[in-house]
Amino acid sequence: MYQQYQRPSVNWNELFRNIFFGKNVLSRLILINTIIFLLTAVVHLITWLSGIPDYSGLTLLSRYLALPSGLSQLAKMPWTIFTYMFLHQGFLHWLFNMVMLYFGGILFTEYLSQRKLLMTYIFGGLAGAVFFVLAFNIFPAFAAVRQHSVALGASASILAIIIAIATYVPDYTVHLFLLGKIKLKWLAIAFVVLDVLSVPQGNPGGHIAHIGGALWGFFWALSLRNGHDFLRIFDGIKMPDLKQRERKYKRFDTSRPASGHPMTDEEYNRKRVASQKEIDKILDKISKSGYSSLTKAEKELLFKSSNKN
Repeated sequence: MYQQYQRPSVNWNELFRNIFFGKNVLSRLILINTIIFLLTAVVHLITWLSGIPDYSGLTLLSRYLALPSGLSQLAKMPWTIFTYMFLHQGFLHWLFNMVMLYFGGILFTEYLSQRKLLMTYIFGGLAGAVFFVLAFNIFPAFAAVRQHSVALGASASILAIIIAIATYVPDYTVHLFLLGKIKLKWLAIAFVVLDVLSVPQGNPGGHIAHIGGALWGFFWALSLRNGHDFLRIFDGIKMPDLKQRERKYKRFDTSRPASGHPMTDEEYNRKRVASQKEIDKILDKISKSGYSSLTKAEKELLFKSSNKN
C-alpha cells in the first residue's frame, strides 16, 4: 500500500511567539533590537514628513545611538558604546542580524547558559566598539573620515556568540544549504577570514568591529574550556527568572496530571518518548561538556528520571 509522506505544517504563530516573546535571554535580545529598529524607523518617518534632513546618512535618533569614532564625540556621548550594538539602519540590516542572532543563540544555549549568552553579547559588542574606536584613531588610513564615521549594528556581538560556541564545541556539525555538513570551527574561521580580507574593500569600521567581537568570543570560550571563566564575577547579578526551561520540561513529565485523571496510553507513550529524547540530549551534553554545564532544570529532569528507573 502506497502512503504519501506529508511534511508537518509550520505553526507560524507559535514560531513568532517563540522568537520574539519566548521566556529566555535570546528572545529578549531579539525583541530589544526589534523595538529599537521600529522606534528609529517611526522617528525617521516623522522627521522626514517634517522636513528635517538626515545627517551623514543617519536618521535623527540614530545620531544619538550610533558609536562615533572620534574621541571628542565619544566623550560627549559615552552611552553609545552600549546602544550601538542594538541599532540597525535599514530592514535588511536588521533582518540579517536577527536571523544570525537567532540561529547562533540556539547553538550557544544548547551547551551554555542564557546568562553566558547575555554576557557574550554585551562584551562582544564592547570589544567590537573598542577595536573600532582604536583603529580609527591609530591608523592613518582613517584620518580623513575619523570625525564623520560611526558604528552601528549587532554584528560584533553576534559574531562573538558564533565564535564562542565554535571554540567551545569546534567539532559540532551544522547543515548548510548548498554546502551540506560542515563543522562549526570551519564556519567560524571562514567568517573571520572574510572580515579580515574585507577591511580595505568597504565598510572597514564594521569589519574591524566584527574582528574585535570575534576575538573576545574566541579567548573567552577558550578560557572556559580550560576551566577558567573570567566572567564569573558577574554571576552574582540577579537575572529575571524567566523559567523557560522549567516550563519546557513539564510536558515531558509522565506522572499523573494534577487534575487526577489518568493519561491515555497514547498520551503517556508520547510524553515518555519526548522525555527520553530530552534525557538523551542531556547525557550527550554531559559527555561533551561535563555535568557542571547542565542547567538546574536539566539536572532536575535527570534526577527524576533516575528515580523512576
